[in-house]
Amino acid sequence: MAKLNVWKRLFPSGIRATTHEGAVAQRVNPRLELRRTVMTCLLWEDTFYEKGSKIAERIADLVTKNKSEDVAALAREARDKMQLRHAPLFLVRELARRKGAGRLVAETLGAVIQRADELSEFVALYWTPRKQPLSAGVKRGLAQAFTKFDAYQLAKYNRDGIVKLRDVLFLSHAKPINAEQAALWKRLAENTLESPDTWEVALSAGKDKRETWERLLSEGKLGGMAVLRNLRLMLASGVEPKLIASRLEKGIARALPFRFVTAARYAPKLEEAIEKAMLKGIAGFEKLPGSTGLLIDVSGSMDAALARKSETTRIDAAAGLAILLREVADEFEIATFSENCVTLPARRGFALRDAITGSQPHSSTYLKRALIELREKRGWEKLDRVIVITDEQSHDGIAAAWTPKAYVVNVAPYQHGLSYGNGWTHIDGWSDRIVDYIAAIESDALQAKEE
Repeated sequence: MAKLNVWKRLFPSGIRATTHEGAVAQRVNPRLELRRTVMTCLLWEDTFYEKGSKIAERIADLVTKNKSEDVAALAREARDKMQLRHAPLFLVRELARRKGAGRLVAETLGAVIQRADELSEFVALYWTPRKQPLSAGVKRGLAQAFTKFDAYQLAKYNRDGIVKLRDVLFLSHAKPINAEQAALWKRLAENTLESPDTWEVALSAGKDKRETWERLLSEGKLGGMAVLRNLRLMLASGVEPKLIASRLEKGIARALPFRFVTAARYAPKLEEAIEKAMLKGIAGFEKLPGSTGLLIDVSGSMDAALARKSETTRIDAAAGLAILLREVADEFEIATFSENCVTLPARRGFALRDAITGSQPHSSTYLKRALIELREKRGWEKLDRVIVITDEQSHDGIAAAWTPKAYVVNVAPYQHGLSYGNGWTHIDGWSDRIVDYIAAIESDALQAKEE
């Protein structure tokens, strides 16, 4: 009997999978490839190497090659853990094409819709490229999701568009859970919902920008993510920095590490307050015992923005994770790679971000060479774990892992990667949940060893 517990290259004879820089990559099964593409994807956004439309086509094709249950589970994970919005909706749309998946579509759609505007976004997506009747499972999922939202949430996202919220209400035949909700939906259907007191509404009404921002901050009506995303606009409007800083001190829930990195770059006057808010959020994370070496890709492709209109780059995402890992690791060493391998001081917060981005020119991608140098010449051979953050588009491939715990965090949705096998554990995405994931893997491994 042939051995099953061995790594096998999955590409057909004579056809080699390669990275965009030409290194031999590993083909993986459709489940892993779908996960790889989705968990790092801002749907339809172009990347350094690939068009967004091509990535969307690949996701649609991969859905057909996966079990319905796996697609549904991935959609939930992408929404709940990675906080992605469009990719989970797209997965459910593609799943809805499958006969017999109605119940699963309804349950999954009801779970992944977490903002009221996603109701109409999903229907618009369902009607691309042509308008067609909604399936029974989709109707049930939309109806279930509709009951989540209160008057403020519905009014906030009751916008003009190809599909309006009232359209979704009629199409899904949603049933209100009580008389109060029935009255709310009646106002939505009749277009008599009152406009909510949000910064978007206030500013679009032509009100004084400074007064509007300061009032919303003072009254506690500006959420943490809205603060981070609008720091530059608030400062440009003349808002008192101390007022913004006092809001930041209260904490920002569900903000990924790179959000703080990007905000600080565009609002340097508030860098100290932003850094404190970021470190406050990190304080409760589980620790990684032992010694950790972190290697970060700073090649040219990592300078690409996460999305067409985004101010956040893949290096921002990597720097955010680096700041997080620096706080949770008992012992910590860090280096960057591009054309060269450069070791850095283990600074904290934004000082570490600055060290990463300024460590060397952002050019070619030589991952294997950097790993060999760190192991043979830089003292990393005795570390307990090594973590690499990269888009995996290396010129020279990847060296075999030498530490008992070795991880590659992939931050791009490219089709082929390097970190499948050779002792590496592959992780997709830039979520702060990566620390929890690594801790869980190592805890399970330790428990199995003791048993």
